[in-house]
Amino acid sequence: MDVIFTPELTVCGIDELPAQRERKVTHVLSIVDPDLPELEAFATYARHHRTTLRFHDIIAALPDQVMPRPDHVEAILQFGADFQARQDSQGPSHLLVHCHMGVSRSTAAMLALMAQANPGEAAEDLFTRLVAIRPQAWPNSQMIGFADAQLGRKGELNAALGRHYGRQIKNRPQYTEWMTQLGREAELRMAVLD
Repeated sequence: MDVIFTPELTVCGIDELPAQRERKVTHVLSIVDPDLPELEAFATYARHHRTTLRFHDIIAALPDQVMPRPDHVEAILQFGADFQARQDSQGPSHLLVHCHMGVSRSTAAMLALMAQANPGEAAEDLFTRLVAIRPQAWPNSQMIGFADAQLGRKGELNAALGRHYGRQIKNRPQYTEWMTQLGREAELRMAVLD
């Protein structure tokens, strides 16, 4: 009988990357600002597959900033398809997704990857699992919208995102001020509060 290994999933920020070195990471999705130089932390990692995407963590166009676009999410889902195709039944895999803080772009990417790998799983359950992986998750709404459309979820991910935002505001009230300062009021308006 074949043993099926479930991949380990991790989300983190740049400053947490050195601490992940010993965790046998096999695949990395790196989402960083366009002008950020190559990260030195990966030089100390064991051999791994890595894809780097470069765009800013914004939800509305700003001068000299790169918005998340549908093709960025297509690249994330292609990474996910490649990851699933490379799953080694002989050993475990560990997927690490990171962005600058490990809060928005990386959590949106991880949610998209989990939804892709588990097409029958309810969006609410996906968000519950995401919070178990990264409690401070505040996924970028633009990215979730693109993932929802590309995965044929018919608004389910977007609706669950609004409920997730509501729970995060309740559990982390400082997010209201933080997202306002970041110009993310549209996401605050999406929040479904109990």
